[in-house]
Amino acid sequence: MASETLPLLSKSLPRGEYAPSKPTDLRSPCPLINALANHGYLPRDGRSIIASDLMTGMKEAGISHTFRAILAYPCFLEYKPPKTLAAQPPLSLWKKLWLLFTNPYALFFANFALREHGQFDSSGNKCINLDQMSIHGAIEHDISLSRRDVAQGDNHSPDPQLIEEMLASSSDGGKTLSLEDFCKLQRRRIHEQLEANPTLEYGPPEHNVASGQILMMLKAFGDGQKVPCDYMRALYKEERLPVKEGWKKRWWSVGFIEIATGLGKVQKLVGIRF
Repeated sequence: MASETLPLLSKSLPRGEYAPSKPTDLRSPCPLINALANHGYLPRDGRSIIASDLMTGMKEAGISHTFRAILAYPCFLEYKPPKTLAAQPPLSLWKKLWLLFTNPYALFFANFALREHGQFDSSGNKCINLDQMSIHGAIEHDISLSRRDVAQGDNHSPDPQLIEEMLASSSDGGKTLSLEDFCKLQRRRIHEQLEANPTLEYGPPEHNVASGQILMMLKAFGDGQKVPCDYMRALYKEERLPVKEGWKKRWWSVGFIEIATGLGKVQKLVGIRF
């Protein structure tokens, strides 16, 4: 009898090794979060992510514990549609104090809430899937540097044209992207979308998040003033940490105060007030 050929059993990739996402994997609109999943620092399938997963994963990008907590824990609050939130009566003082005691981030970052009602993993932990980060008006916002606005049909997938425009914004011939390059690009994108998207939703909260994202790229992957284009190409086009290109995470972590105090400079360079 002819011998039967058995399929080779695939072994799980080691943590840290890069592999592009599969069609069945869930991903976010954030290239950094996706890169962490593609390297196995977050569950590779993008499903049932718990708070400790997100905290541990973001550590690999050199983000401080406090800043990771500020970014991560609000995602696991229960999502409420904006109209629902607006219709709710104001919280009493006692409810605010209880909310502050049980989750100190809830009062300040409630708009980051992503979790569906009753969404828990098999162990009973609150969890989210990475594609829930595409919920418009939470973490995701209009005028991304790599995604189209929600009103334009797809606020989730990387847009190759936008990524090429970002890389072409380099003022030194494609070697680096500077703070000034990013700010000029952001200013141009704002003007473009004011014309192209009549339902644009972009104000101070979204501008703060967008400014913080620029600073994060410069500080986590560059020297704070510029970042190699090769690093951004790997991160935005392949959703891969640019280790092969020479990147190493900072020996001191990127902190919340460092980002918060830099927002004013970014917004001054962008030069648009809301």
